[in-house]
Amino acid sequence: MGGTENRKFDLIVFGATSFVGQILTTYLANYLSEQASSNEQIQWAIAGRSQSKLDALKQTLGDKFQDLATIVADVNDANTIKALCEQTQVVVSTVGPYALYGEPMIKACVETGTDYCDLTGETQWIKKMIDQYQSQAEQTGARIVHCCGFDSVPSDMGVYFLQQQAQQLWNAPATQVKMRVKVLKGGASGGTVASLINILQEAAADPVLRKQLINPYLLAPQNHQLKVKQHYVKSAEFDQDFNAWIAPFVMSAINERVVHRSNALANYAYGENFTYNEAMLTGQGWRGRVKAYTLVAGLSAFMLGAVSKPISQVMERYMLPKPGEGPTPEQQHSGFFDIRFIGQSKTGQVIQVKVTGDRDPGYGSTGKMLGQAALSLVLDHHQQGLKTGRVGGFWTPATMFDQRFIKRLQQYSGIRFEVI
Repeated sequence: MGGTENRKFDLIVFGATSFVGQILTTYLANYLSEQASSNEQIQWAIAGRSQSKLDALKQTLGDKFQDLATIVADVNDANTIKALCEQTQVVVSTVGPYALYGEPMIKACVETGTDYCDLTGETQWIKKMIDQYQSQAEQTGARIVHCCGFDSVPSDMGVYFLQQQAQQLWNAPATQVKMRVKVLKGGASGGTVASLINILQEAAADPVLRKQLINPYLLAPQNHQLKVKQHYVKSAEFDQDFNAWIAPFVMSAINERVVHRSNALANYAYGENFTYNEAMLTGQGWRGRVKAYTLVAGLSAFMLGAVSKPISQVMERYMLPKPGEGPTPEQQHSGFFDIRFIGQSKTGQVIQVKVTGDRDPGYGSTGKMLGQAALSLVLDHHQQGLKTGRVGGFWTPATMFDQRFIKRLQQYSGIRFEVI
């Protein structure tokens, strides 16, 4: 174990002045001043590259947080990153695209036995980090939890919740699960767009990576037993179970792989022949069909444009939000999401659940999910400075966290988990 008992801080927000970092920091400040109980008060700090930007952010948090500690640290300076990790039990990072800027913080957390969570959805980078640092994280006790935002908390915890209900009802898992996005209202930030374009360009330039990215078990542990062929929704289809047309969901590429990793890490709790896929519901009849094909055409056009450097440069310059830009506070508040799951047991029993969020999924809701993931690491998985529960290594939301995290999300993050 990394001896974290005597560290100055419980939590440091790294990248606090980024677009998502500001949302996260504001959420944590509001939570800790208004909703947290007396035994949930923590020592925390904000960190980033610019002292003036950190000071400006602190000014927005109100009188109670004018003494909040600030730390200047830069991913290009390994010494500042390691010094940051040595001061805290948990780091939550919003510094992306992670494939470009994420590794120095992972390396430092693993070396110092510091717990870590983030909101990456960059499958190829997560795979690389697991391959490079898993064995060292096991030795130092660092617990690394990627994908603690909209990708992949609703999917991963949604399947976890469905499986809990299935076990209660049938004393058996749902061996087939489908996730369908019913409603998704929200915008993208420049950071998210930059990450997506980066993945597409890397894949276009590397045939080995392209082959890796279509493997549904890419993130499963090396010795996994999962072999069943998965159905990947890559065009418009009619879904009999939902009696509606469906189209590909852009985040399925990360979410499906996280859910399969969860199953493997949980000792195949969902079954060794577990199948899972995600898609967007577009409606019934000819309207639903037209909408599905229109979505496929739009997604294809974006992907073709993204892999062409000249076209992507024009898109990024004139059409897409720039890094640091994103939905306005009003847009974040008016956004929401509603996703549905249908699970079926080996003997044909069926259960349906839904997961809903009361904010724009990528920012308003993600800030709250990531905030509660970080707080859960601190409050639920550190006890009097000692680590509890999971050992060091790379975990998923559904294998690191548990019912306490679902309770946090429902009480403090505007996320609902319900059986239909």
